[in-house]
Amino acid sequence: MSKRKASKHKLDRRMGENIWGRPNSPVNRRSYGPGQHGQRRKSKVSDYGLQLRAKQKLKGYYGDVTEKQFKRTYQEASRMKGDTSQNLIGLLEQRLDMIVYRAKFAPTIFAARQIVSHGHIKVNGVKCNIASRRCFVGDVISLGNKAQEMALVIEAQSLPEREIPDYVATDGTDKVTFTRVPTLDEVPYPVRMEPNLVVEFYSR
Repeated sequence: MSKRKASKHKLDRRMGENIWGRPNSPVNRRSYGPGQHGQRRKSKVSDYGLQLRAKQKLKGYYGDVTEKQFKRTYQEASRMKGDTSQNLIGLLEQRLDMIVYRAKFAPTIFAARQIVSHGHIKVNGVKCNIASRRCFVGDVISLGNKAQEMALVIEAQSLPEREIPDYVATDGTDKVTFTRVPTLDEVPYPVRMEPNLVVEFYSR
């Protein structure tokens, strides 16, 4: 589970970017960082600083997963064949809470995690309450009966700012199939993500 208890919007302001692409992000009104020093002139950022920022942004986008969990995902990506940065994105997109978010079953990644943990999601017809569960190609993710009538789900499905990506095939409004592991270019990030810098950060 995520340990984030502070305002989720602070991450947007700290990064200076609307990382989830939400219309109510404070970055749309104030482009500077939070706190009394937020409007200070920015100094030149070191290579380490750029790598750390890229890691914090990517980690934050996926619901601010714990550092331990995120590093474990990187380590697994580094052991796989092929490009480590692409493998990392693929593993993160295979998380159940992220597929629920991509399918527009929830308005935010945090809401997606909550819906999963409350037992409203089924994987291949079996209830699952583990948000970090990895889904595989061909897995069918569906809403439970109660979830289909939840205001949160209905709101998410009507959001105009997000489209369901090609690798999540819809079957009606309550069921999707994970069709393939996406590449970085296929993932609909609202801002530029740099997983190559994340790889550099961990491989120092």
